[in-house]
Formats: sequence, C-alpha cells, structure tokens
Amino acid sequence: MKLLLPVLLWLSASAALAAAPNAQALATSKNCLACHAVERKLVGPSYQDVAARYAGQKDAVSRLAEKIQKGGSGSWGPVPMPANPVTPEEAKMLATWVLSQKK
Repeated sequence: MKLLLPVLLWLSASAALAAAPNAQALATSKNCLACHAVERKLVGPSYQDVAARYAGQKDAVSRLAEKIQKGGSGSWGPVPMPANPVTPEEAKMLATWVLSQKK
C-alpha cells in the first residue's frame, strides 16, 4: 500500500508532462499565443502572471477554463478577451497548462 501512492503520483505527473506539448500546440492552433506569451505581457497577461494569480485556488482550472471559453473583461485591464471556440475538454487542457507556467 505504501508503494501505491508514489506510483500514482508519478503516473499523474507523467500524464501532465505528456499533455503539455499537446496543450501548447492547442494554444498555438487556437491563436492564444497571438495575445499571450508564457513569460511576458503582450495584449493579455503572461501565462506566468495568470498562474501566479490563480495559485492555491482549488477551483482554478474550472474558473480559468470558463474564462477561456466565454471570454471576459476587466480582470487584467481594459482590453477584453474574446470567447474562444474550444470544447470544455480543450478549455480544461489549456487552463491546466497555463496554470503550470510558474515563474
């Protein structure tokens, strides 16, 4: 039983790392990187800044996935973020990837 927890944690981390290239490719294909960059502000905030703002929030993935799908304004300044044509699964993948971009 003591061995099971480390194995499950390792599998979970491995799955997250394997999904990262797919999420970055998805971000590229959905034009997210036209307005966002990992380390610096473009039109919208950097992904590192987004990850820092949501750090420690239990519902961060679902909240960010909803913003990705529906868009929004006012959270990061006057420029609105348009809604993105992604599925709920794609939005969750993107949100998880963005939240992993820590400084």
